[in-house]
Amino acid sequence: MSYEPIFALFCERVKESIQAGTFAKLTLAKTMGDTEIKNIYFRLVLNEDNTFSISLTTRYKTEEIESIHSLDEALLILGTYIKNPFLTALLFTTENDLTFKVNKKNAGSIIEQPPTFKNASPVMLEMIEKGIV
Repeated sequence: MSYEPIFALFCERVKESIQAGTFAKLTLAKTMGDTEIKNIYFRLVLNEDNTFSISLTTRYKTEEIESIHSLDEALLILGTYIKNPFLTALLFTTENDLTFKVNKKNAGSIIEQPPTFKNASPVMLEMIEKGIV
């Protein structure tokens, strides 16, 4: 079984957390082997017109590169890094933590755990205050 349907479900949970105002943080971690790329951080940024975008910060051994995207674009980009080289995506919300994992047999799974963060990200809180979500 392929991991793609489970990753699509994980992406839906990311969108739901933003719509519900519970999003805290999202990170890709645990690479296969020793790679140049170390992490990718996904965070919300508020635009001047009271819309939001996604900042993807890609951390390499020697530098960090930040790029700004729409939510759908950012999730598509994250999908290209699953198994190339990342095996794990971690979504932190105020309701629960979701861990998406791909195993050696190419199967995906989502593990739900109690929340690490008590509050949503500062940008998420600002979006709620302004009525954006």
